[in-house]
Amino acid sequence: MKEKKIITGVTVFVVLLYVGVLIGWHMYAPRENLTIQAPGADNRPEGLVRAANDVVIGEYFMRYEVDFSSELTGKWNSFRGENSNNIVQTVDAITIPEEDYPVLWSVETGEGHAAPVIYNGRAYFLDYNEQLSSDALRCFSLETGEELWRRWYRVPIKRNHGFSRTVPYVSDDYIITIGPEGHVMCCDPVTGDLKWTLDMQKEFTTEVPFWYTGQCPYVDNNVLILAPAGEEVLLAGVDCSTGEIIWTTPNTLDYTMSHSSVMPMTLSGKKTYVYIGVGGVCGVSAEESDKGTLLWNTGRWQPTVVAPSPLQLSSNQIFLVAGYGNGGALLRVDRAGSGWTAAIVDQYKPNAGLASEQQTPILYNNMIISIIPKDGGGQRGRLVYYSPSDLHTPVWSSSSDERFGLGPYLMINNKLFLFNENGELYVYDVQPRSMTLLKKQVIIENGADAWGPLAYADGMLIVRDAHVVKCIKII
Repeated sequence: MKEKKIITGVTVFVVLLYVGVLIGWHMYAPRENLTIQAPGADNRPEGLVRAANDVVIGEYFMRYEVDFSSELTGKWNSFRGENSNNIVQTVDAITIPEEDYPVLWSVETGEGHAAPVIYNGRAYFLDYNEQLSSDALRCFSLETGEELWRRWYRVPIKRNHGFSRTVPYVSDDYIITIGPEGHVMCCDPVTGDLKWTLDMQKEFTTEVPFWYTGQCPYVDNNVLILAPAGEEVLLAGVDCSTGEIIWTTPNTLDYTMSHSSVMPMTLSGKKTYVYIGVGGVCGVSAEESDKGTLLWNTGRWQPTVVAPSPLQLSSNQIFLVAGYGNGGALLRVDRAGSGWTAAIVDQYKPNAGLASEQQTPILYNNMIISIIPKDGGGQRGRLVYYSPSDLHTPVWSSSSDERFGLGPYLMINNKLFLFNENGELYVYDVQPRSMTLLKKQVIIENGADAWGPLAYADGMLIVRDAHVVKCIKII
């Protein structure tokens, strides 16, 4: 009984003590006459605090491997490869083994569709780190997948079908990227050292498309060709060595930026940059005598969303295609003395002929290869083969159980490598008027949104879905 009274007394004392401490803590003012600290009152040096949208392109760098070297010399240097046609001609014969192609390495990424380039044993791609809210150019060993270095910068954006979308351009002297918000970065391809930067929104008042920048950089004779489609500038040429803007094309057409990329073409003997913007299609001179001059345009082709790039079919014909019900169109461009004419000579919905929603078709041996979009009627999702002389009737199409969604494809010699959007690789033998399926293999289990273009060099094919990049050995 005595022990019970002692325990009760101790308990009451402890409770009263804690109550007293809590009351005292709430009533005590540690300091009187507090003053408000306004921004800048701490005398912090100007520039150390930045707004979230005040991007410093390329500000951070990390090197992981110093002594890397490679004997490889293969190159896939840009979007659609060196000749901008998505076709590789190699002396190595493409054999189709019965066993699966081996996966050499795999790298997890931020959600996105930005595809790699390959140069002298290195693979590069633009990534987005959601935890750091940063665009990141990452460099890897092509043979091992070991990360060599990365350069990144903070640019907070929200996920919208992923983040990064573009393919870099790489050469001996530089690698150039365009980020989701139109930030252009040029680095040394070996060391990762920052050379120069350009913000298209600030420089050209560019309005970035809803699904972010899809335009891939194109370089012509050491000049980066951009289509900022801003308030005053439609196209611009930037010196790759210095970042200096050396010519511009006035935006008298009032185009805004699309997801499509600038394509080089020679039309009626004239070197031309062709661009599909939101508002129409145009051709700009690529020749030294009048570089940057607007040659022709048409407003009869005006998709509000366009991802595929224009495809040259002949010296005066360009195939245009876009998703979201726009279908396809044939543009004819003719030189008339010192002037030009541009006219849409055929236009149709996606269920009435050759179409594509995301990937740019391939012109191979005077035949067009594409995948019909989901609104293409009975042909939806199928791989198709069309003659440029008839854009309404397929010469050949894949079987009803071979449908590929928005997946990418490229030609290596006479073999078509196609990666469906679920992570499965298909290989077709391409004949003059048909294709034969030779092989299929799951590369990414339960793949999701495998839309990023393929890249090939030195017998290695790089594929990706929204979350992982993988390298497989095919030769």
